[in-house]
Amino acid sequence: MGYCCCSTMALVFCIWGMFLISVSSASRVGASRQKLEVNKHLNRLNKHAVKTIQSPDGDIIDCVHISNQPAFDHPFLKDHKIQMRPNFHPEGLFDESKLSEKQKEGSNAANSITQLWHANGKCPEDTIPIRRTKEDDVLRASSVKRYGRKKHRSIAKPRSADPDIISQSGHQHAIAYVEGDKYYGAKATINVWEPKIQQLNEFSLSQIWVLGGSFGQDLNSIEAGWQVSPDLYGDNNTRLFTYWTSDAYQATGCYNLLCSGFIQVNNNIAMGASISPISEYQNSQYDISITIWKDPKEGHWWMRFGNELVLGYWPSFLFSYLADSASMIEWGGEVVNSEPNGEHTSTQMGSGQFPEQGFGKASYFRNIQVVDSSNNLKSPKGLGTFTEQSNCYDVETGSNDNWGHYFYYGGPGKNPNCP
Repeated sequence: MGYCCCSTMALVFCIWGMFLISVSSASRVGASRQKLEVNKHLNRLNKHAVKTIQSPDGDIIDCVHISNQPAFDHPFLKDHKIQMRPNFHPEGLFDESKLSEKQKEGSNAANSITQLWHANGKCPEDTIPIRRTKEDDVLRASSVKRYGRKKHRSIAKPRSADPDIISQSGHQHAIAYVEGDKYYGAKATINVWEPKIQQLNEFSLSQIWVLGGSFGQDLNSIEAGWQVSPDLYGDNNTRLFTYWTSDAYQATGCYNLLCSGFIQVNNNIAMGASISPISEYQNSQYDISITIWKDPKEGHWWMRFGNELVLGYWPSFLFSYLADSASMIEWGGEVVNSEPNGEHTSTQMGSGQFPEQGFGKASYFRNIQVVDSSNNLKSPKGLGTFTEQSNCYDVETGSNDNWGHYFYYGGPGKNPNCP
């Protein structure tokens, strides 16, 4: 057999050596197979670029022809004709483009927010900017298949919440919400911060949820806002993001453009790219306005950033319940608590301050609205609030003439009252 052993002990060492060689060989094969799988996935995601822009934060932004974007990898979209603009925009209360300068005092309007890559160029017409996915991004995920996807049950269940299910999921929320009607969209102006994240596998986000169906296996959700997620992006920057699912985060949907689905039509905003400037404690405050609404004619769900920039749409066929309307709207914050044994993370939500701190200290959502069946923006009726642990993260609502319905929310996570 090619080896000679003179004793039982020597035989043991020989066998052990052969075992190690076998394990090492299997390990190399496994690593080679994973690398092949990762590269294949990168080739699917990173489309041919007409132009490439290096962002100051290290991102690479590829300007990809609009008809070559990831959405069209979907078999149902092979012959889809891109709709470059919605047939209708929602109209109604708090159209901030019509506010006077005095009314805009106290915070900086969304059009003062830019993305860091804008400093080094812009994408030409008929292209869209896509943040390039790198090998390290995929390797940080639990698997290639799960890259760009949320874990199951990352959504708040107001009122009927089962505390055991929520605590097991590790997700915590501080939200305002409406339910019990048919909703055709939502809007909010969201204060932008850079919360501190304790663990690499945790995140903190502030967003709008447009929800349909039940909280079981078939939940439909469209989501947009800002997030800090070291696991997804590899840094602690605050980034614009979107998400969708039609089966409660199981197999469908993803963040941004990391799977086929969302069709982008705008060449100025990159999903998943860093946004700037960021609000500072007792200093300048910045916010972004996001509107999600269902086009009454085509039925697609559109997204607008600020009051002018229409980013794109989720085709209606992606959804079951949302093919008609939403049954719940949520606004607010979410964090992941990955600490074991009942400990609590110090990952911040919002600004990291509790709501009672108020303007300039606590984070806020203002001018929150819903879209009705006539495509009008209206103040939400019967606004409720929900949080799993108010000593860790909390929410307080209010209303006035300038801000309409608003709320402050967030918190530091771990503190003397949240051990």
